[in-house]
Amino acid sequence: MNVVKEIQRLNDRELELGLTASWHDQYKDSAHIFVGGLPYQLTEGDVLTIFSQYGEIADINMPRDKTTGKPRGFAFLLYEDQRSTVLAVDNLNGASVLNRTLRVDHVQGYTQPKVENEEGDFVEAEEERFNARWKPENDAAGGDAASSDDSLDEEDPMAAYIREQKRLAAGGGVKESKDEQRARKAARREKRERKRKGRRDRSRERERERSPPRRRDRSREREREVRRDPGRNRSPRREDDRRRGYDERDRDGERRRDYERDRR
Repeated sequence: MNVVKEIQRLNDRELELGLTASWHDQYKDSAHIFVGGLPYQLTEGDVLTIFSQYGEIADINMPRDKTTGKPRGFAFLLYEDQRSTVLAVDNLNGASVLNRTLRVDHVQGYTQPKVENEEGDFVEAEEERFNARWKPENDAAGGDAASSDDSLDEEDPMAAYIREQKRLAAGGGVKESKDEQRARKAARREKRERKRKGRRDRSRERERERSPPRRRDRSREREREVRRDPGRNRSPRREDDRRRGYDERDRDGERRRDYERDRR
C-alpha cells in the first residue's frame, strides 16, 4: 500500500508543478510492468482483459504455487509499446478489483523465467518469450488447423462458428454446400453422441466399483415357490399340527351339534 500511495503522490506532484520531464522516463528502456494485489481467482485471460485496454500485450508471466497450482497474486506483463506501461501505471495503480487494491509499477532489468531442458534441469531461456502475442490464423498450417478443430468442445455453442471461420480463412472464403453442411453436422452429432455414451459407460463402471457386490435374495424365491406349490417345503411337524387342528375343529363341531340336538 505504501508503494501505491508513493506512485500516486509522484503523479499528483508532477501535475501540480507542470513538469515536462517525468519520473517514468527512467524506465523508458523497459516495457515490463509488475502487477501485485491480484485476486487469486483471476486467470491469465482476466489479467490480459484488464490491462490490454492500454496497449497490446506481448507476454504475461503469472507465477503459480508449485503444489496447488493456484495463482500467487502477482504477475509480470510485457507491452508491445513502452508508452503503454506509463498509461497502465498511471491509470491502474491503486485500482480496486474484486475488493483488492492493485499495485502497478515499472520493472527495470526483468529476467525471463527459467525453462526445463531435456534432462529435467531448469536453465536460463535462450530466447525472449512472447506467449500473449496475437498470431494470425492464416500463419498456421492446415494440419495445425485440423488438430485445433479436434480439440474444440462440441457442446460449446461457439464451436461451430469458430470452425466455420477457420475453414473459410483456410479455404479463401469459399462457402460449403448444403450437402457438406449436413455431412458435417451429422458427423458432429455422431461425435457428440459417442462422447455422451462414453461418459455414461464410465459413470456406470465407477458406480459398480464403488457399490458392494449384491447378495442373492433367496427369500422371495422361496415365497414364489410356496405360492406355486403350497405343499412344497412344508415340514412334517407343521403338517401334523395342521391335521391336528382340523381334527379338533371337527370334534368341536360334533359337540356343538349334539348340544343343539339335546336342547330341542
